[in-house]
Amino acid sequence: MENGQQERNEGWERELLEKLAFASLEESRKARRWGIAFKIFISVYLVIVLLFMLSGSWGEKALASRYTALVELDGEISSESNANADNIIKGLRDAFEDKAAVGVILHANSPGGSPVQSAYIYDEILRLREKYPDKSLYAVIGDVCASGCYYAVAAADKIYASPASIVGSIGVLMDGFGFVDGMKKLGIERRLLTAGENKGMLDPFSPLDTKARHHAQKMLDEIHAQFIDAVKQGRGAALKPNKEIFSGLFWSGSKAKELGLVDEYGSASSVARDVIGAEEIVDYTVHESLLHRLADRFGMAMGRSVASEMRLTGRGLR
Repeated sequence: MENGQQERNEGWERELLEKLAFASLEESRKARRWGIAFKIFISVYLVIVLLFMLSGSWGEKALASRYTALVELDGEISSESNANADNIIKGLRDAFEDKAAVGVILHANSPGGSPVQSAYIYDEILRLREKYPDKSLYAVIGDVCASGCYYAVAAADKIYASPASIVGSIGVLMDGFGFVDGMKKLGIERRLLTAGENKGMLDPFSPLDTKARHHAQKMLDEIHAQFIDAVKQGRGAALKPNKEIFSGLFWSGSKAKELGLVDEYGSASSVARDVIGAEEIVDYTVHESLLHRLADRFGMAMGRSVASEMRLTGRGLR
């Protein structure tokens, strides 16, 4: 009798433990499902936010009926930076093609950079101005617009700046260092093997000979002449006769206005309001995503590594 009672008690306890175990397991499954659902919700939310960030001012473009389009040229002009010709040109094309954009501002704040990238932007501005004669493009200079930056904006209908902006530096340079004397003092021997008598030209660990210097200077003068022609074509009669303009000097915005490098004083907002007549500004700047930039950097790093191993790289021009 006692054994039967004990078995019933043990059975009851076992059944209770099983129910508690199943209930705990079910609660754990529910919590896991809620956790997964919450993570999915957060992921979807972040993706939506990211898409809105990457789309820039898509909502503004969709809602506005008449506005000023703006494209930022910010930072060094380089194929590796966000201020590369492809990005700037895409932003300008989108701005000109949008019928609601009654005018375009290229807001420039750059110390310059690649003459090739700058020339691409310059040529595209001229093409767009010819294709859309009823839509003007105004360059507005921020803190600085020097060298390649000025090359690019010289194609604008008009150039605006602050009296305190830094403008000019119409010239080309190639810089580097020479370590020949330092190597001699340290007892270091340079071993350079090339196929092609001029392949090692401008090597910083070898003496700079007259032929190399002459060749490099001739190339710089040629690119400088292209720069000068572009500025003269873009600025036309606005330029004042002054031999210092193309010497590589730079000036304040007020002096640049005297020289004809700048037309008027103004900011992006004042040009949009008072010149274009559409105070609302919509940003058409192309902003590369972080993933895209990382992929590009990884690809370029791999390419450079391979090129370095093959010794096919040339000397860079800045």
